[in-house]
Amino acid sequence: MSNVLAIVPARGGSKGLPGKNTLPLAGHPLIAYSIKAALDSPGITRVIVSTDSTEIADTARQYGAEVPFIRPDEYAQDHSLDIDVFAHALKWLRQHENYTPDLVVQLRPTSPVRYVYDIENCIQKLSERPEADSLRVVTQAFHTPYKMWRLESGQGYLNPLLTLEGTPDPYNQPRQSLPTVYWQIGTLDVIRPRAILEKDSMSGQGILPYIVSQEQAIDIDDLYSFQKAEAYIATHDCVKFQP
Repeated sequence: MSNVLAIVPARGGSKGLPGKNTLPLAGHPLIAYSIKAALDSPGITRVIVSTDSTEIADTARQYGAEVPFIRPDEYAQDHSLDIDVFAHALKWLRQHENYTPDLVVQLRPTSPVRYVYDIENCIQKLSERPEADSLRVVTQAFHTPYKMWRLESGQGYLNPLLTLEGTPDPYNQPRQSLPTVYWQIGTLDVIRPRAILEKDSMSGQGILPYIVSQEQAIDIDDLYSFQKAEAYIATHDCVKFQP
């Protein structure tokens, strides 16, 4: 693919860890790791940050990203959806710059643990499958959903979250005999613009998997996860800033 756009979505508000997108992680703002991952990846041809915050915008520019617009407040609320943020970005770029990428890579600042070879492999994998709309990074689930329950109102009984054809009471079966299930993580998504603009979806149909280890599944939302990411980056050869 000759035209791959990385979008780093970073709004100013955060309830779990206030100001987390610009908090220093091993000496650099958290958002800088996502920008560096994009800039270090040969397959990515453009890097922009979508934010409603002038502070984040200034930081993003300092680390080499473009900030061609400030995100409207309506797309920067606690319950704002990724689809609205990405549709706004793509429509703005098409309207103001006549620019439409072949692929879009989402790099969430809250998942700073990344390897360039994973990013390159993900782009290549979706590029080779034109019928697929997206690729999502997953890891093997920490807990099987076949042993999870819903608490129903009324009688107050437990009902299993999932059933398994041919297996009565899967919640009583050994974990090893149940299907392997995967958990989506925030490391990155690769998406065809048609999924966003034509299908109003961040994934569309035909979602390819890219499986990584469970230890890479670090999503920062509190001080503990922040410190966990910092410790991982310090001891692994992932995307990071050299001292």
